[in-house]
Amino acid sequence: MRTLLASLSFTALATAQITLHTDAGKALVAADAKVERIVEGRAFTEGTLWLPKTQQLLFTDIPKNQWLVWTAKDGCKEWKASEGANGNTLDLDGNVISCQHGAHNLVRHEADGKVTVLVSEHEGKPLNSPNDCAVRNDGTTWFTDPAYGLGKRKAEQPGRFVYRFDPATKVTTVVQKDFDQPNGLCFSPDHQRLYVADSGAKKRIGAFPVQADGTLGAASFWLDGGADGIRCDAQGNLYTTANDGVRIYSKAGEKLATIALPEQPSNCAFGGEAFTTLFVSARTSVYSVPLLVAGAAVPPARAALPAKASGDKL
Repeated sequence: MRTLLASLSFTALATAQITLHTDAGKALVAADAKVERIVEGRAFTEGTLWLPKTQQLLFTDIPKNQWLVWTAKDGCKEWKASEGANGNTLDLDGNVISCQHGAHNLVRHEADGKVTVLVSEHEGKPLNSPNDCAVRNDGTTWFTDPAYGLGKRKAEQPGRFVYRFDPATKVTTVVQKDFDQPNGLCFSPDHQRLYVADSGAKKRIGAFPVQADGTLGAASFWLDGGADGIRCDAQGNLYTTANDGVRIYSKAGEKLATIALPEQPSNCAFGGEAFTTLFVSARTSVYSVPLLVAGAAVPPARAALPAKASGDKL
């Protein structure tokens, strides 16, 4: 009887509860879109990332100190042991970049399987606990550093900031300080805007213009309610993992749709052959939801170098 009830319970959840707040939302997700639980029984899943070269979904189990990969054919397998790994992304060369809570660092996974530490401190002091990361089309990596993974360690940074790491110069710069707990972040498809979620007391998401010198301007707007992970689709709409599910906003900040899931989501990523599947990590499980629009490219195309003036020497 318990097995039957469990089966009936999951069947009842087989249709994601889609709320379309505007007509524009209808072009992004079908009202009867099906949600599929593809991974279950984990401790706390995070850091969803699609690997286009291998057609795998990469994600993390933070308490279990694991990076894992999933395919429809082979299911879920451990990829590597981690030190409290959380968010993941791809650099312009297709290498996985990851944040690790436990090791308070930002790392790159090399082609030979080795892990290179990119950033572990700022101004000579250890970072708090890097949480999520995003690579801009100029090759720089931007990451958040809240206090969630500090544990019993005393914070040595003066605050919880958003950073930019330039692999060409090895310089790490603070780009935003106005956060309680900076969490998920992502760039708009044109990489002229950075979204950053604050999941602390302020519970909001800021939309910041990226200036020509790589700094951030004042927020164009703030979205109330906060989020954990955030991603953009190819049209510039923003997908946020919030308390009530995945909220979808237009690039102007208008709420378009909400996808309610069986568990509170923690992060999301676009993937699949057409890049139109939304993979959502949610506590003990990972879910997939088909969409009607593709995600913004990860990794992005490399930005073109400025044209040289006619008088410049080659």
